Amino acid sequence: MKNILIICLFTWFTTTAFSQNSTNLKDGDLIFQNLNCGPMCDAINEVTTGYQGLKFNHMGLVVIENGQTFVIEAGGTAVKKTPLDQFLLYSSKTMYLARLKEAYTDLIPKAIAFANAQIGVAYDDEFLYDNGKYYCSELIYDAFQFAYKKPFFNLYPMTYKPLGSDEFFPIWVSYFANLNQPIPEGLPGCNPGGMSTSDKITVIGPLK
Repeated sequence: MKNILIICLFTWFTTTAFSQNSTNLKDGDLIFQNLNCGPMCDAINEVTTGYQGLKFNHMGLVVIENGQTFVIEAGGTAVKKTPLDQFLLYSSKTMYLARLKEAYTDLIPKAIAFANAQIGVAYDDEFLYDNGKYYCSELIYDAFQFAYKKPFFNLYPMTYKPLGSDEFFPIWVSYFANLNQPIPEGLPGCNPGGMSTSDKITVIGPLK
C-alpha cells in the first residue's frame, strides 16, 4: 500500500510539473534536446558545445494554436508540427527552454509564419545550408533570418572530425558515402548547441 501511494504521489508530482511548464510556454520559445541516436549523436555532441557546456543535438520552435502547444521541427523525413507531449518523449535527458530577449520578441510572429510555411519540406540529410531542405537548427536559423531581414543567429564552419584530429568520425565517412556526397567539412552551418549560446536569447532553464 505504501509503495502504491509513493507511485501515485510521484505521478501526480510529475504530471503537475509538466502542466505548469506547459502553461508557461510561449509562442517563439525554443526547446533544446540531447537525443540518443547512437554514434551520429555522439559525434555531434563531441564537436559542439551548448549553454553552460551542455550538449544539444536537436531543437524546435514552440507555437500555440487554439490552446494547444506544438513544436515546429525539422526531423525524420521533413519539417513537421509535433504536439508538445510527443516532442517531449524523444529523450529522457533534461531538455532546456529558451526565449528571445524582449528586444526581439516582435520577430516571433513572422518567424512562426515562415516555419509553418516550411511544413512538408524535406529533411536536409546532406547538412548543406541553403539547399532547399532543412535540418533542425537550419530551420530555426532561416525562420529568424526571414523575420529579422538579416542574419539573427550565427553560421560557423561545420566540422565532422574529432577535436584535435585530422581524421573524420567513421560514422560520417559511411554516412556521406551512402549519400554519394563529399563530407561538407568547413562549409557554413549551424547547430543547436551553438544557437543555445546566442546573446539574443535567454535560457530559462530545464523543461521538465
